[in-house]
Amino acid sequence: MPVMLVCASREDDPPGTVALVLRAARVLLLTVGVLAPVGLVGLVVAVLSGRAAARRLAWPRLVALLMRLGPTFVKAGQVLGTRRDLLPPGLCDELATLQDSVIPLTADRTREALAAVYGAELDTLFAEVDYEPVASGSVACVYRARLTSGREVALKLRRPGIERVMRQDLDLMRRGAALMARLPLFRGIPVMPVVVSMCDAVLGQLDFEREAASLDRLRADLSVVPRVWVPKVVPSACRPRCIVMEFIHGLDIDAPSRCSDASRRKFASSGLTAIYEMLFVNGFVHCDMHPGNLYFTESAQVVVLDAGFSVQLSERLRLLFADFFMNMAIGDGDKCAAIVVESSADVGADADVAGFLARMADLVRRSHGLPAREFSLIAFATEMFDLQRRHGIHAAPELIFPLLSLLVIEGTIRELDPDVDFQALARPVLMKGRFGSR
Repeated sequence: MPVMLVCASREDDPPGTVALVLRAARVLLLTVGVLAPVGLVGLVVAVLSGRAAARRLAWPRLVALLMRLGPTFVKAGQVLGTRRDLLPPGLCDELATLQDSVIPLTADRTREALAAVYGAELDTLFAEVDYEPVASGSVACVYRARLTSGREVALKLRRPGIERVMRQDLDLMRRGAALMARLPLFRGIPVMPVVVSMCDAVLGQLDFEREAASLDRLRADLSVVPRVWVPKVVPSACRPRCIVMEFIHGLDIDAPSRCSDASRRKFASSGLTAIYEMLFVNGFVHCDMHPGNLYFTESAQVVVLDAGFSVQLSERLRLLFADFFMNMAIGDGDKCAAIVVESSADVGADADVAGFLARMADLVRRSHGLPAREFSLIAFATEMFDLQRRHGIHAAPELIFPLLSLLVIEGTIRELDPDVDFQALARPVLMKGRFGSR
């Protein structure tokens, strides 16, 4: 279902009271219109077939509602879908299906937007621009262009008015979360910290100056990993609403299917090593490595794009993250369980810490004994988050988002190499991150 975007007249205008009230009314009407019938039908289904069946009915409707509400809610749903420590696994699975399916800007609208960004410099910087986008998302469209120097580049142009619309919606989410946090149903759940971290993650994807710096950082950090390519930014041509970077040819999600098994195994190794380098060595993590941002070319390169959703771990959390995986690699469940508690954002007053420690240690020991083909990061993380949720141990968002990078990439890596050993590949990078010079 394509998402239609509302364009504001001025990019940086804060959302006014009237606009906020009108938007709130529209969100409320859509929400009630979609969820009220689902609630009534759900009650009947719950009585006849149980609460699990009612939830299976409700979750897809909720995801459809987010699509109708627009790009901010889609982005928020994508981020919330990572919080398996707080939300039911079935709902997280549905939220993970959310995709940006957005109608691209017209050629005329793109010309207007570029003129607004560059002014008189447009013709002096660019010899030509192809106004047919090569990619279209909720925040930006990407175009092929050529600098006056002759260099071929990609322009990532932020949609006009999108910041105002998204800030308006995020303001509504914060207000709604503040109301929810007061309800008995949500007592003991860190509603506001979760929503605030989600809003920060969404807003971060609007900061193109930050994203350009993140691309430069990732390019430097991942230069040590064989066959990994992060596009080089052209700083002199970048502007606050447009990132200019080298254009990479041959980006095709089906490219691995045309490569040999040996090449596919190399892709899997390089892609996974890149994630480990981010997590365990540098602590600067690209958290959105889905197939639209991760490509494998026929020239044996692993291409990483779009660093808008990146997180910098504190040194303490980076070391705890590395220690957790290191102890997991040797099957020390007791140490892993203690690290999860130590790194948690909140331990509820009624938390069953002893019960969590025992069950978490058992999970690590069971997982350590599995053959590589049978070990699943998603299954492991789902069970771990379920244990945290049931025992009142709330994970820190700073750790959840980086872990997302591993969970998102697992399916892609498994397709490339079904026999890949996630734990074995991690060991040398863990040693480097924990004991090597940085």
